[in-house]
Amino acid sequence: MSKQRKTVFYGAISLDGYLARKNHSLDWLIGTEGENDTSYPEFYETVDTLIMGRKTYEQILLLSPEEFPYKGKKCYVFSRTLTGSTEFVTFVNSDLADFVKSLTSQTGKRIWIVGGGEVLKPLLEEKLVDEFIIQLTPVIIGNGIPLFVPGDYENKLLLKEVKQYHQFVEVHYEQIE
Repeated sequence: MSKQRKTVFYGAISLDGYLARKNHSLDWLIGTEGENDTSYPEFYETVDTLIMGRKTYEQILLLSPEEFPYKGKKCYVFSRTLTGSTEFVTFVNSDLADFVKSLTSQTGKRIWIVGGGEVLKPLLEEKLVDEFIIQLTPVIIGNGIPLFVPGDYENKLLLKEVKQYHQFVEVHYEQIE
């Protein structure tokens, strides 16, 4: 039996666990010492497939209006309303967990769960997230869009590595169940 591809969440959160403000703003993240010194370039080379929700996709388009930042990678956007595909993404309306299970059985590199919490939740419930690489930002924003939304799941993790990039702390966990 061939080894399955791994799924990994990679991203930055506020110290109190938020991916973004309620209005999806990342202003709290921009300008923090070390934001350009993380493991992102090395990580990016280890993935060939990305999955994200529609809201994350729309924010990426706002933040990178000149050029889609994930050219050359397979990019799937989960949406209840958008269908079809564009030059860079395929919209998916099917069950997220089933779709990811099918991706992990295909040949390829790691699968990057770009965001956000609503995409992550059903994958956590099915124990489909193999790794977490999370940069903790030294900012507490009080409320916003949480990385981990409430759900019916418990995932036990093993700490693999901790790195410091100036003011960022990056933790790398692997699921052990």
